Amino acid sequence: MTTPADLPYRPCAGIMLINPAGLVFVARRIDTPKDGEREAWQMPQGGIDPGETPDQAAHRELEEEIGTNQAEIIAETKEWLTYDLPDHLIGKVWKGRYRGQKQKWFLMRFTGTDTDINIHDRPHPEFDAWKWANPQHLPEMIVAFKRPIYQHLLTEFTPLIPPLR
Repeated sequence: MTTPADLPYRPCAGIMLINPAGLVFVARRIDTPKDGEREAWQMPQGGIDPGETPDQAAHRELEEEIGTNQAEIIAETKEWLTYDLPDHLIGKVWKGRYRGQKQKWFLMRFTGTDTDINIHDRPHPEFDAWKWANPQHLPEMIVAFKRPIYQHLLTEFTPLIPPLR
């Protein structure tokens, strides 16, 4: 029997998409129940396909998940960030092939308008709602096991985000 520690991490690209007001795009996953009394929101992210670079995956994931890739990269994390799935999810997500994710995150400036965002008419919708949020509120919005990643992103990217207007 394979133990979680023997499983690899799934390569993934994540996007912290900011609008001109300095707010960050977050969406509520269709398949994630409330984390206690709070709804679970997240920033767009997804697997990196074979032969794809992390930045190519980031642009593709934006298009697939939120219906637009109208964004430009401002920065990327200096290193890959990892998280492990909680025990109750091991073997249930990603066909049981991974213990968690190894992520390269990108800070991206949204160059479109809110009407360009379409989370509903997707081939495989992942979200049922979206909003622009204050970056400082991100850690309290995410599921607990991803919270350290979001805290790291705030530390690394906040100096590059324009002040809230």
